[in-house]
Amino acid sequence: MNVANTLLRWLEVPEFRDAYRKARREAVGQSVARLQQATGAAAITVLKLMTDTNVPPAVRLRAAECVFDHAIQGIELEDIEARLAALEQANSSGRARH
Repeated sequence: MNVANTLLRWLEVPEFRDAYRKARREAVGQSVARLQQATGAAAITVLKLMTDTNVPPAVRLRAAECVFDHAIQGIELEDIEARLAALEQANSSGRARH
C-alpha cells in the first residue's frame, strides 16, 4: 500500500484533515518562533559582515543591502499598521454614529 495514497484518503476525512492542518500550523509556528528568537544573533552577524574589511566587498555589499531592505520594510510595516489603525478607528467611529 502506498503511503501517499493512504494520506490522500485520510485527508478526505474532514476531522482528520482539520487536525492534520492544525498540527502542521503548530509545527511551523514553533519553528518560526525559534527563528524569531535568533534574529538578534542574525543581526549581529550581518553587521559584522558589513563592517569587516577582511570580508570580500561583494559580501559586505550584500550585507549592507540586507540592512537597508529590512530597515525599509520595517518603516513600510509601521506605515501600514498606522493606516490600518486609522481605518479601524474611522470604521468604529462610523458605527457608533449609526
